[in-house]
Amino acid sequence: MKTLVASFAAAAWPLRAPAGADVRYALAVAGGERRALASAWLWLAIAALLASGVFSILLVVARAPFLQPLLPTVDFFRVALVVHVDLSVLVWFASFAGVLWSVAGTERWLALAWAAFGLAVLGTAAMSAAPFVNPGAPVMANYVPVIDSALFLWGLVVFGIGFGLASLRALAVPQKVGAWLAPDGALRFGLNTAAVAAAMALLALVWSAAAISPALEAKTYYELLFWGPGHVVQFCWSLLMMVAWLWLATLSGARVPLSPRIVVLLFAIGLVAVFATPVIYLAWDVASVEHQKLFTWQMRFGGGLAIVPITIAVLIGLVRAAPVSAAERPCRTALVSSLLLFSAGGLIGFLIQGSDVRIPAHYHGSIVGITLALMGLTYALLPRLGYTRPLPRLATWQPVLYGTGQFLHIAGLVWSGGYGVQRKVAGAEQVLRTPSEVAGMALMGIGGLIAVIGGLAFALVVLRTLRRGKA
Repeated sequence: MKTLVASFAAAAWPLRAPAGADVRYALAVAGGERRALASAWLWLAIAALLASGVFSILLVVARAPFLQPLLPTVDFFRVALVVHVDLSVLVWFASFAGVLWSVAGTERWLALAWAAFGLAVLGTAAMSAAPFVNPGAPVMANYVPVIDSALFLWGLVVFGIGFGLASLRALAVPQKVGAWLAPDGALRFGLNTAAVAAAMALLALVWSAAAISPALEAKTYYELLFWGPGHVVQFCWSLLMMVAWLWLATLSGARVPLSPRIVVLLFAIGLVAVFATPVIYLAWDVASVEHQKLFTWQMRFGGGLAIVPITIAVLIGLVRAAPVSAAERPCRTALVSSLLLFSAGGLIGFLIQGSDVRIPAHYHGSIVGITLALMGLTYALLPRLGYTRPLPRLATWQPVLYGTGQFLHIAGLVWSGGYGVQRKVAGAEQVLRTPSEVAGMALMGIGGLIAVIGGLAFALVVLRTLRRGKA
């Protein structure tokens, strides 16, 4: 293994930092109102994950014969699934973007920053309450499933406005070009590129909304509405993940063989495909097949341009790194788990043919890879935001448990997808005909159960840390 990595290192010599340089990719967490703002966004991010866990329990209740009649709607399973997905992906990722943009920001425009946070909280609360207060029909659209009810949709709009204001404030923070050539400046540049991707995704959302007729059937309408922006916003999440990887590598004692100049270049390359978005909208109608295919190609081929070299560089740094202390170990296990899951999800993407369960295997691997990176960064940020340090033993094993469960989950989906098991179906609708198909879905279920335990472990670690209060 070390010989293989050494050969990668030899091939990547132009990317190396200057000999003997100690490049530490980390951001200083300032005190005062910026730290309070970052803490507030972190609370929202963690609350979204916890609430998504509650809705995952309601998913089980919705399938229980004697408990299901107690729930607000007959189709509460899909209603709970919509909220679970939106909280665990959209709200969690966007709120963590707010954390990092607050850490990297300045004291300017703080009133706007707090307004953005307030709108995000209000929108999240509305989406979470909608199944009980104003239930509606679930619409299982790609990227952003929705409940077709006024409260949920208004909550989604309000949250989107809050996220948009946060991204615009991140772009309004001035930076000198020379500052990007320092390690912390390179990370700030990466966060700026994530803000550009977020702003472009919101522009795509407005463009789609203006181009399609609201008279369309709900499933078609929301599928078309979120197809373009859903693809573009993935660049924002991926750029946040790469910032987290470089920061976690430094916290893990790994020296990444990339100079800040090259890191800035890679972040810029990671963003470049985003600028094809207006071209796609101008060239093809939103409802056309070409529009959908071009966004798929944009994400498939443009999304990995920066990820691959950064992955290789971080792996080289990890192989060369010395053993870490107990306090640093959670960052390393989260980083390794994130690298493996995201890479597995990316590779599975090239196996997709048709509409089987290999599609959810692909995005579960990629999404969980990002989630693991942000979980590791949560452990690192808590003491920097004034809280006590998380319990190191449980924090070390939690990413391993969660990552292993998710790996088994997607392995079962890939196995079953090879036999043609379709996505977005459950129970008897899956039509499992052979023992191999049953075994694949059983592996998926076992992995999912282990992943749930890993998610509960993260909640336990964070809640115990928050309960102990400020250091």
